[in-house]
Amino acid sequence: MALINENYLKLQAGYLFPEIGRRVSEFIAANPDKKVIKMGIGDVTQPLVPSVLKAFHEGVDEQGTAASFKGYGPEQGYAFLRETIADNSFAGLGISADDIFISDGSKCDTGNIQEIFGASNKIAICDPVYPVYADTTVMTGKTGVCQSNGYYDGIIYMPCNKENGFTPELPTETPDLIFLCYPNNPTGTVASKEELKKWVDYAIKNKAIILFDAAYEAFITDKDIPHSIYEIEGARKVAIEFRSFSKTAGFTGTRCAFTVIPKELMAYDSKGNTHAVRNLWNRRHSTKFNGVSYPVQKAAAATFTKEGKKEVQDIINYYLDNAKIMKQSLSEIGYEVFGGVNSPYVWAKTKNNMSSWDFFDKVLNEANVVGTPGSGFGPSGEGYFRFSAFADRENVIEAMERVKNLK
Repeated sequence: MALINENYLKLQAGYLFPEIGRRVSEFIAANPDKKVIKMGIGDVTQPLVPSVLKAFHEGVDEQGTAASFKGYGPEQGYAFLRETIADNSFAGLGISADDIFISDGSKCDTGNIQEIFGASNKIAICDPVYPVYADTTVMTGKTGVCQSNGYYDGIIYMPCNKENGFTPELPTETPDLIFLCYPNNPTGTVASKEELKKWVDYAIKNKAIILFDAAYEAFITDKDIPHSIYEIEGARKVAIEFRSFSKTAGFTGTRCAFTVIPKELMAYDSKGNTHAVRNLWNRRHSTKFNGVSYPVQKAAAATFTKEGKKEVQDIINYYLDNAKIMKQSLSEIGYEVFGGVNSPYVWAKTKNNMSSWDFFDKVLNEANVVGTPGSGFGPSGEGYFRFSAFADRENVIEAMERVKNLK
């Protein structure tokens, strides 16, 4: 008889964003005359920029002639894209094209990365945090059941709240793998060089590995905030970095991202022997993935051209202006608001100690606006709400006016 992976039975309810979609769909079906403004799921709204679109078309056209046709490409990604990324995003940081793996999304990579690490590894995650980290830890059999407080046995949780500035403390129980996300999703906070140095030193001391999700690094405007963990001395020995073209260049539907695993990064087998993590990921990547399509990679490379950089930056500035409008509007009507400066997310405290899902329903039913309940990111997110800046400007302004009129 076929047996299931019973770790899936430990997962609580449904994945956060499908649940949001279900509630929104039910509301729209019952209220077809209402205009619903969606500012929940972090999906972009602005189209691909001209340089990207031009390169995309060129890539597709090349597929139409025998002389330029491309079939299977390198699983790790075409050299032209990996070299461009190394030269533009990691210049002077000791990262080469061989350290870079092109993929179809950083969500996939942060979820799949645990496959190359043993089931006995202890995982540390922030709370609240992007749900994929916790859910995939459960799926891979590294946890017990979920307790009444919302925490899974076996995961080391690092609460992030107003009292600690939404910045996690070093855990007292030593983890083997540490998920960090900066700029943070959902709270919008960032990490200084001093903060990241603390984590790098901790990982070196404890022979741990940092899984650093930098999907939103392009939204950093503060010159003192690092864009990459590899700006920190020693990080190449203890960190994997994940990046994405989704939110920076509008590739949520186009799909392209990359993971960086330096050659210096080592992990251990049960006998204490070291192994290059890069080689393990390369084996997994080439076995289970046939690579991102050539036109998509060509389009991604166009984001690094002179014109492409300017066009993409204009889009990023557009979303950052949206975040500024939301942060200011919510603050003016009495909400305690965080994030929204070096991040496309605004993290707001609900009023009158209202629960996150109750606030979600109130905003949806009374203002016809969709956000994301903070508790969906973890127990410490209870009582908070995330608004996404990935919306059209006129909808952002209208949504804030509607929220202002909530009773």
